[in-house]
Amino acid sequence: MRRLDQRGVMAMQFCLVAVPLFTLIFAIFDLGRYAITLQSLRSLANAGARAVMINCYTNSVILKNQPTGCTGDPLPTTAAKQAVAPFLFNGGLSPTLNVPATASSPLVVTASSPNFKMLMPVWGTTLNAPSVTTKIPF
Repeated sequence: MRRLDQRGVMAMQFCLVAVPLFTLIFAIFDLGRYAITLQSLRSLANAGARAVMINCYTNSVILKNQPTGCTGDPLPTTAAKQAVAPFLFNGGLSPTLNVPATASSPLVVTASSPNFKMLMPVWGTTLNAPSVTTKIPF
């Protein structure tokens, strides 16, 4: 009986295993990058909330009156934001930090990265442009 030619079988088996393996590895890297971005946005929102509390909380707020003039960007310079969350500026991204103009209780500080995109197409657009909020009671 004659043996079948086995040349190239290992290369074909590697191709069958390599595609799902590398897809899984890149998906893990992509989710890790997303998690780091969310944590950096949380740090930025918390730093903005601290700036709002330092600059806007006066004696009138302690007496349960609504703070005034606490809207816009609590960390207006890019250098201040980059000192808090340097990872958010990789790849030319620029995060935004905002306190809405309508003062309500609690004040909400929102940090977002509108230009962030996931690298793997399997996620679709659901994880693009992450945003995090921090609430400040008064």
